[in-house]
Amino acid sequence: MEFSTGFGWIRLPVLAAAFILGSVLTVSAQIIPPTTAAAPDDEAEAAEAPDVNDPDVLKGIDVDKLDWSQLAIDAGTLNDVIAAKKRAQAAAKDGLNWSSNANANGSSAVTVNQSVSSFWDTRIGADMTVTSEPRTMSELLAQKATNGGSLPQSSGTAWATATAPGAGSIWDKTAVEARVDPGAEQSKIGASLTKSVPLSSDYSLTLQNGYSVNQQGTTALPGIGGHITRNYETDQSAKVTITDTGTSITAGQTLSTTDDKWLRKVGAEQKLFDNVTVSGSVGETSQGAINKSLTAGFKKSW
Repeated sequence: MEFSTGFGWIRLPVLAAAFILGSVLTVSAQIIPPTTAAAPDDEAEAAEAPDVNDPDVLKGIDVDKLDWSQLAIDAGTLNDVIAAKKRAQAAAKDGLNWSSNANANGSSAVTVNQSVSSFWDTRIGADMTVTSEPRTMSELLAQKATNGGSLPQSSGTAWATATAPGAGSIWDKTAVEARVDPGAEQSKIGASLTKSVPLSSDYSLTLQNGYSVNQQGTTALPGIGGHITRNYETDQSAKVTITDTGTSITAGQTLSTTDDKWLRKVGAEQKLFDNVTVSGSVGETSQGAINKSLTAGFKKSW
């Protein structure tokens, strides 16, 4: 039996060629032609093009005479500024109040305090003297010259204060203060009672009694034990304030266990104008000499 097709074997190459050609044409039709790049915006070109009418910022300036030292930044100083800013931000979150003032000898007086209770106005804090390490030989010599040949030392004092109401008509306010200086091995605790008596619309009288205990310790050495001494002190004062003139007159006396008599003192303070005052005082000393002082002060709070 013989089997034959209507096309015959001679037509197979022709059919294969036609099939390949059709496939190529189909794939070519599905290819997406690439897009052309967008033209730049006219406004961007206008912004980048300089204007010939722009003023010359360096006109009339001698570049050779410019003080380029203003651009010199000490890396150590920059790090201190950054660190101080971070500490201030962290302290603000914790409710701490920081203040700093530069001293003449190159150190800084730093005070930090925090409110513990608003009911009795209780606060705790520290008063510190912070010195900076000299970075160069010139700074080292300058600090020694300012401090009499020695370098200033850092120190600190911790304290706590509380203000409470008085006892009816006996006194108006009670203030308690405790202070500890570990470096000097000193500590103090005291209390004061204040009574305000209005004399008239223009005059007022303030009476105050204070009591304190001061303790001084010495470091124990090999073979020698440490020693602690205590000093008890009391003071009394009366202050008359004249509202119209901004004048106040104070008279008081102090007695301590180291003295055998009352030491008296009188003083006056005059307010010249806003935040500026002048004060003077005359007082006795335990040696018998008279101590006189005259000071002027400026105080501003913001």
